Amino acid sequence: MNTVFKKALVAGAVVASLSTTAFAAEMTGAGSSFIYPVLAKWAEAYKTKTGNSLNYQSIGSGGGIKQIKAKTVDFGATDAPMSFEDLEAGGMVQFPAIIGGVVPVVNIEGVKPGELKLSGDLLSDIFIGQVTNWGDKRIALMNPGLKIPAGDITVVTRADGSGTTAIFTNYLSKVNKNFKDTVGFGASVKWPAASTVSGKGNEGVAANVSRVKNSIGYVEYAYAKKNNLSYTQMRNSSDKFVEPTGASFAAASAGTDWSKFPGMNTFITNAPGAAAWPITGATFVVVYKKPENKANAAEVLKFFDYGFVNGKQMASDLDYVPMPDATTSYIRKSVWSQVQTK
Repeated sequence: MNTVFKKALVAGAVVASLSTTAFAAEMTGAGSSFIYPVLAKWAEAYKTKTGNSLNYQSIGSGGGIKQIKAKTVDFGATDAPMSFEDLEAGGMVQFPAIIGGVVPVVNIEGVKPGELKLSGDLLSDIFIGQVTNWGDKRIALMNPGLKIPAGDITVVTRADGSGTTAIFTNYLSKVNKNFKDTVGFGASVKWPAASTVSGKGNEGVAANVSRVKNSIGYVEYAYAKKNNLSYTQMRNSSDKFVEPTGASFAAASAGTDWSKFPGMNTFITNAPGAAAWPITGATFVVVYKKPENKANAAEVLKFFDYGFVNGKQMASDLDYVPMPDATTSYIRKSVWSQVQTK
């Protein structure tokens, strides 16, 4: 087993094991932990079908962008899309590969998944540090009949440059002006709450929320389910409380025409619709137009095409939303056509 492979495994990488076939390809990628659970499923199935493997490092979106810019991987993955200007300057293109939801998760004694209700405004004030105890009157008023024991709140955030953080702060900045002015939107922000701990990747946040009593954090939904964390309901832009599900993520993304945005760069948080989950986002894959390894670049496109066509059920089983057929057709015709693979 080579050194790169070992490092990727330690980082929480999805690695379809190195093939013993001399002609098998090994693609390399790095970045988003948001996409990791479904990428792992796709990689396993793709290796079974083709013999070609994926070495993917789940190191966070910021790390993925750094590595693709350094040309140390075949693709980067980020939940915070690069601007069209940055893509053009770097000779790159990007496309959304999967849609999912970021969910607040809590560790409160006696509170089960889906029981606690929060609004975006209240969630913002918790992460700012203005609401510091689960016994706060605003929380009680929003949750009549739910027994919530008082206790000082510990906020759990990301330690790394994170597209999940970008989605989360994009939403909070839209619904709370004070959050926008004091914390702002980005992959890495300064969290002002006095009692804050951080973790690396969605994995690290999930682990800290599991460990720290009276904590609240934010993770991609698959991590909440995998770690048996109590997720919250959220009040959406239609003033309806909704739970995180594949259906509510799909409702949030239904009205998005990705082709209208330069570089396909858009956030879909706080989307309209009574059934829409308000903290919905996508993971974007970044590749070079003129890659140094054209054979690997071609294999990367084949891999994601496999995910688009054959990986829909795998995605749905993990409560992701597959990209719509109209969007994947646009990606093939207008994005992948710019990548030189021969």
